[in-house]
Amino acid sequence: MFSPLSRIRGIVADTVAMVVYCFLTGMAIEIVLSDMSFQQSLSSRLLSIPVNIVIAWPYGLYRDRIVALALRLNADSRWGKNIADLFAYVSFQSPVYVAILLTIGAEPSQILKAVASNAVISMVMGVAYGYFLEYCRRLFRVSVSPRPQIVSH
Repeated sequence: MFSPLSRIRGIVADTVAMVVYCFLTGMAIEIVLSDMSFQQSLSSRLLSIPVNIVIAWPYGLYRDRIVALALRLNADSRWGKNIADLFAYVSFQSPVYVAILLTIGAEPSQILKAVASNAVISMVMGVAYGYFLEYCRRLFRVSVSPRPQIVSH
């Protein structure tokens, strides 16, 4: 369905979007809301880069399937797409985030605050990330259908 070059562009677009977005939003949450030091947050964000490189494409596939399902259930609903983006983001990212914070030695209270804050903020972040991901895909000339299909990149 997609050419090999299109698949590569899709993977690169998903990866760039994930790395940039998670670095910026993660650092803001960790420092401002979770009482982590700049050094702890920077360690977390640097550790998250290779993790985000690995999970970006699978997340893109996961998100596309969740959005496609939501649109199939309610084809004309922008709300449905936004809720699907929110659900996909929180359900995929929270376990990954916990693992990163455990790895850098964050205290359990910091992890709880960071993950809980992230889940609450994801009510906006997940939806915003969906739009950012679509923007990055357009920048990389990845064909983005207005109604995502349940297919692989």
